[in-house]
Amino acid sequence: MGFALQKDIFISFFRAGMLGYGGGPATIPLVHKEVVDTYGWLSDEEFSDILAIGNSLPGPIMTKMAGYIGYRIGGYVGLTTALAATVLPTVLIMIALISVLINYRDSPVVQGMTNAIAPVVGVMLFMLAYNFLRRSQGDLGWPVVIGLSVVSLIAFELIGLHPAILIAALIIYALVKKSPSSKAKEGDAS
Repeated sequence: MGFALQKDIFISFFRAGMLGYGGGPATIPLVHKEVVDTYGWLSDEEFSDILAIGNSLPGPIMTKMAGYIGYRIGGYVGLTTALAATVLPTVLIMIALISVLINYRDSPVVQGMTNAIAPVVGVMLFMLAYNFLRRSQGDLGWPVVIGLSVVSLIAFELIGLHPAILIAALIIYALVKKSPSSKAKEGDAS
């Protein structure tokens, strides 16, 4: 576990982080290329298992995979090296972009860019919420989905309930309430 191994760990994850434009899913093939094909640290089966475990845990997939793979091949130092190499490209790019935006924040071009981004993000969030509602409709039915949406909106906007409390309450509701599809499955099994 010498310097050469740590250097290879750093280079492989830095390269994947730097070239993986688009976030976690875009970096997975790059990490595979590095750890399976280039360095041979893992087999395809081992990589698939790590990917499956990483997908089942909350948080960004790239950092979870980097931490586990780094630890597996280089111990605690490898874990730290892989995580640093994974996060460093994003940090450097963000520092560069923020410094440029701060220096030119009064520029009409930068103000136009930031003003143009807001509606796009709003539409993306709306589409995400709509897709969640549509998927929920299949499990709960429209009346329950609309009712929970209205109650959530009132609790969040009018009452000022903290989002974590609202999410916890909805999770408890989902655990207690059986969906129509699970009731149908139970009826079929009887």
